[in-house]
Amino acid sequence: MSDQEKATSLDTTYLDEEMQQALIHRLARVEGHVRAIRRMVEERRCADEILVQVAAVKAALNKFAITLLTQEVAHCVNNCMTGEVDERLERITQAMGALLKQS
Repeated sequence: MSDQEKATSLDTTYLDEEMQQALIHRLARVEGHVRAIRRMVEERRCADEILVQVAAVKAALNKFAITLLTQEVAHCVNNCMTGEVDERLERITQAMGALLKQS
């Protein structure tokens, strides 16, 4: 079994029901915001107005990602990650690097 398969087969219940619902709610708001941006484009609104809204969506998604990553790290460092501390730290660093690369 590869390291990736091991990582995905481990316990991933890092989100309790309340946090899961909060994240779903946050994503629903982002979806609504993106639809509003589409309407702005359809209405041929000024680019500066649209770009302000795009920046707001990006910020909301970053907040979502940070919240999700915080939950993952808090739970998985001690509960679902196997290996030595250095290995676990490397996996967290990779996840954070992927997140920041996409920002």
